[in-house]
Amino acid sequence: MAANNRRMSGKKGAQVGSGGQRRKGLEGKGPTPPAEMRKKHKKNRIATAKAKQAARRPVPRGRGGKGTSEMVVGRNPVVEALREGVPATTLYVQQFIDNDERVREALQLAAERGGINLMEAPRPELDRMTNGLNHQGLVLQVPPYEYAHPEDLASAAYDDGEDPLIVALDGVTDPRNLGAVVRSVSAFGGHGVVVPERRAAGMTAGAWKTSAGTAARTPVARATNLTRALEGYKKAGIVVVGLAADGEHEVGELDALDGPVVIVVGSEGKGLSRLVGETCDFRVRIPMPGGAESLNAGVAAGIVLYEAARRRG
Repeated sequence: MAANNRRMSGKKGAQVGSGGQRRKGLEGKGPTPPAEMRKKHKKNRIATAKAKQAARRPVPRGRGGKGTSEMVVGRNPVVEALREGVPATTLYVQQFIDNDERVREALQLAAERGGINLMEAPRPELDRMTNGLNHQGLVLQVPPYEYAHPEDLASAAYDDGEDPLIVALDGVTDPRNLGAVVRSVSAFGGHGVVVPERRAAGMTAGAWKTSAGTAARTPVARATNLTRALEGYKKAGIVVVGLAADGEHEVGELDALDGPVVIVVGSEGKGLSRLVGETCDFRVRIPMPGGAESLNAGVAAGIVLYEAARRRG
């Protein structure tokens, strides 16, 4: 009987249940990440090599030059930038990141667009890249913007058999204003925007987002010296019109808007600089019966562009 008991005690009895405590461990972990994000996968090794090679490659200089690369950090900003079509080279994702809805959308948008490297990086590396900003595990690298040359804008218009319609910004430092001007130029059939190289807004991710995608088809040129660029336009037979609160003409009365024209918009606070104002052929004002002292650059440019488009139409 004792032997029988020993045999029975060696058998595996009924298992005690977990009471649902291990149920969470049996749940799925979400969709499989793209091949570029999976370690030891061939596509991951290729993407890593491309990103390192791109980081070492010197930036070529075109006629208008290039801006500097920048980083969009944070889950919401990254998703919004990808939705708006902001150019990007690499999406960095923190290792062991919580796979929430925004992370999944960012990965999906990057994969659908194509041409964006997906890189997994430890948190300390992302902290170093962003100088300690709250990146929330997502960082999007935006490549340098390739600016046109001011002469290119007029040449492209003449090649299409059209009179140039160009906006130049003098002292506008808010990228969102630049993006709004780019959007207005595109809406009213303009041929581009000119910005100074120094002390002025450039084509950052913020400008791209405000332009609502129109920056992809509306060139922005960068001038080393805005006054000399305007003088070059004048020598080419293009009328330079500056917006000023104390302008001698009202915008609706200026016949020069019928032909080739550059519309110069100053900053909301200071207006046109002295040299730029002296270079203009005409200084025009926008009537404001409501009594506002000034308009921001995007609104002011839109009003004059509409008037020019109406006359040409």
